[in-house]
Amino acid sequence: MTEISAQTSSALSRILAERQTKGRVPGIVGAVARAGALAWSDGVGSADLAAPGVAPTADTQYLIASHSKTFTAVAIMALRDEGKLSLDDTIEQFIPESKHEGITIRQMLSHISGMQREPVGDVWDQMTFPDRGELVTGWNGAERIGKPHHRFHYSNLVYSMLGEIVARLDGRSWYESIQARILQPLELTRTTVGMDGGPAAKGYYVPPFSDVPVDEPLIDIGAMDACGGLASTANDLAKWMMFIADPVAEVLSKDTVEEMCQPQIMADVDRWQLGIGLGFMLFRRGERVFVGHTGGMPGHITGSFVHRPSGTAGITLMNTTSAPDPAAIATDLLIKVLEDDPEPPTLWTPGTEIPADLAGVLGTWFSEGSPFVFSVKNGTLQATAQGAPDWKPPAVFEKVSDDVYRTVSGRETGELLRITRDATNTPTTLHWATYLCTRAPLAFGEWL
Repeated sequence: MTEISAQTSSALSRILAERQTKGRVPGIVGAVARAGALAWSDGVGSADLAAPGVAPTADTQYLIASHSKTFTAVAIMALRDEGKLSLDDTIEQFIPESKHEGITIRQMLSHISGMQREPVGDVWDQMTFPDRGELVTGWNGAERIGKPHHRFHYSNLVYSMLGEIVARLDGRSWYESIQARILQPLELTRTTVGMDGGPAAKGYYVPPFSDVPVDEPLIDIGAMDACGGLASTANDLAKWMMFIADPVAEVLSKDTVEEMCQPQIMADVDRWQLGIGLGFMLFRRGERVFVGHTGGMPGHITGSFVHRPSGTAGITLMNTTSAPDPAAIATDLLIKVLEDDPEPPTLWTPGTEIPADLAGVLGTWFSEGSPFVFSVKNGTLQATAQGAPDWKPPAVFEKVSDDVYRTVSGRETGELLRITRDATNTPTTLHWATYLCTRAPLAFGEWL
């Protein structure tokens, strides 16, 4: 474990105890991961009321429900990177029998297809769930209740169909696909469809007007596994969150995970506290955005979120249907560590050389009347707006050819920087995203 101070550990345990007490949760697990590993975990209450006082641990398995969508989304994006699909491809290209045409993979990943929430047949009322054939047949009978991209509308049905696309393109079941693509490479040994027979939490419903919990059933959701069929542990979810913070290329590239974390639509249009990426929830609290997901099944409510810039994650697993907000608990744990027990800053280390072709570029240049400071860090050119806050990253450039650089991160990502020199090889102007940069501040057109 990456060590967390005793004082912070005590405060984290107190957060868990308070939520367990106020929320009347039979058993709750909390965990924090950072620097690539589980850093802290604790359990409060009982994993199974038949064994009162035996608290759950980071190795206690819970149903993680809609966390499954994040695994499905990663599998879809891996297929995209392999050239087997495009985000703008439509569902009928992969499921020709679909009678809903024009729904794109991007819309499906981001809950903006306009399709109804659940499969036909009142599945959560009847507690009977479709097999693969029934899922597709039911899809054709489902309603498209909204316009694409018009608003966020969460859909378990759509994610179940994404699982069907994974299965068809991979030539194996959805679960076999994510086992091979994700679970085995990341060593998520206790992330399974349904419980694996190891230490597990029993699910309960705690009625509002009594303190006597009622057993919840353990259900098999059939072809809906891709939207919510997985069970897991805090240990495994810590590894999953650390992957989202710092991806492993064997599973998915850093660039693709970054793409998945870009907002596609705001789910909370009133306060902009919840956005949706390509499979991930983007939960904003204050000045920070956390990436992850929540999950809810009968008797199991869960949440896992990571602050990608710091590589710090919070996780909570609860064995009750009527639970406190899991996103709030997970991020409360995470924020407590970020604020009270942050990782030490990375020490500055001196560089070894300034590339000869950049020596004359360094210093202050003005564009649109504002100063930008161009500097070199470890041999790489970067630019920062003068007076920019510390949290805002610099623009970073990679050389394309002589005096031509590509912006690879930060301001104007993707745009070119061109250097113009005089007869003495001294840089006289820069053009960044086509905007003129000069050594002295100039009005528009004054250069002419």
